[in-house]
Amino acid sequence: MDDEVDKRLLQQSEQATQRVKPRRRRGWIVLLLLLVAAGGLAVWLHPFSQPRQAADEGRGGRSGRNRLTPQPVAVASVATGSIPIVFDALGTVTSLSTVIVRPQVSGQITQIALTEGQMVRKGDFLAQIDDRNFVASLHQLTGQLKHDQALLDDARLDLNRDEKLTTNAITIQAVDLQRATVEADEGTVASDQAQIEAVQLNISNCHIVAPADGRLGLRQVDTGNYVTPGDANGIVVITQMQPISVMFSLPEDNLSAVTGEMRNGATLPVTLFDRDDVQQVASGTLQTVDNQIDPTTGTVKMRAIFANPDQALFPNQFVNAHLLVRTLSNVMVVPNAAIQHGAPGTFVYVVGADDTVSVRPITTGPGDAAATQVLSGLSLGDRVVVDGVDRLKDGAKVTVPDAATPAAATAPTVAAPAVGQPPAQGAPPAATDAPGAQQHHHRHRKNGTGGGTGSGSGDSRAGGDNG
Repeated sequence: MDDEVDKRLLQQSEQATQRVKPRRRRGWIVLLLLLVAAGGLAVWLHPFSQPRQAADEGRGGRSGRNRLTPQPVAVASVATGSIPIVFDALGTVTSLSTVIVRPQVSGQITQIALTEGQMVRKGDFLAQIDDRNFVASLHQLTGQLKHDQALLDDARLDLNRDEKLTTNAITIQAVDLQRATVEADEGTVASDQAQIEAVQLNISNCHIVAPADGRLGLRQVDTGNYVTPGDANGIVVITQMQPISVMFSLPEDNLSAVTGEMRNGATLPVTLFDRDDVQQVASGTLQTVDNQIDPTTGTVKMRAIFANPDQALFPNQFVNAHLLVRTLSNVMVVPNAAIQHGAPGTFVYVVGADDTVSVRPITTGPGDAAATQVLSGLSLGDRVVVDGVDRLKDGAKVTVPDAATPAAATAPTVAAPAVGQPPAQGAPPAATDAPGAQQHHHRHRKNGTGGGTGSGSGDSRAGGDNG
């Protein structure tokens, strides 16, 4: 029996071993398939990684070839010009006179003669209030005045007779009494005349006329309404349009420059542009500066006057004000497109005689939309790159297209505007030797006496490669 049991157990063990072996074989087969798939994927991706690596190497080597391959650029020459010093501010159009026409007497409106929006002169008829009660009172007071005047005349005659008879039958006391009666009658007559003048004034106030020149707004009452002097809205509002003013504020740091020019007798032009600061609206002059600085904002208010002949300026309109303080004449300027900013600070690329560029740090002053004053770092006639600076570095070779054209193009001089005329809208940039020079907006930059912030396109670090 034991032998049979051992054989049966041995057979069961062999059967279990035979079932495990196929499972192990299947595991190895799956592992081999995964390895083959991974190898195939690597082989499939390998041809694409090589061109990408070659492209990366090509970009890395381009900076080295920049030193050998000339880059086409546009250049301009450093020259003398004029730089207007302009302060910009947001202003509000403010009327010099705003009058609410209110009735001076109570009564019913019998006539409206005004037309909304029309321009009126002082004294023009606007409306009529019923004045019949005042006319009746005037007639009554006129009759009372005649009565009192007759009593006065009689008292004067009695006084004259008494003065002649004083030495005979009339005592001095009676004469004095008659003289007092005459004076009392004179007071009564004067009171009657004052009452008549008051009624005549009320009758005149019933005829409402324009108290000032200006433009009429929307009327507040219609014919038939009962009005009183206490009406808050009045009958109509008159706003002066010509001339008109603009209120704006400047930082207190700019106050000394403005007041200094005004003390010297200069008339400072102010030019207005629309809300987008694109379209010129009007031009005028600075009239006055407020007598104190706002401590909460650190600014001071200023008022400019404009003739406004075409009524382009409207009360409470927002505008951009450009105040021309002075103009720097015959100063060394460079186009804004040439000015770059990077590790050395503010710099330009100067083209040498061998058509090799070099990084030249500069110190800038005030500027406008086209050019900036150069305080140091450049000389008159130096050629600076104004277009094509994105791939330049110190020592790179460049080529100037159309080399037959002289490269020394001078920046045009911006003449100072005449008094009452708008400030210069920014001179165009210095002439370039190739197309593609930047076009600039008309607005002037806020200028100070420190280093300017010239605007330019190009790399952000000297000697770097943005390629």
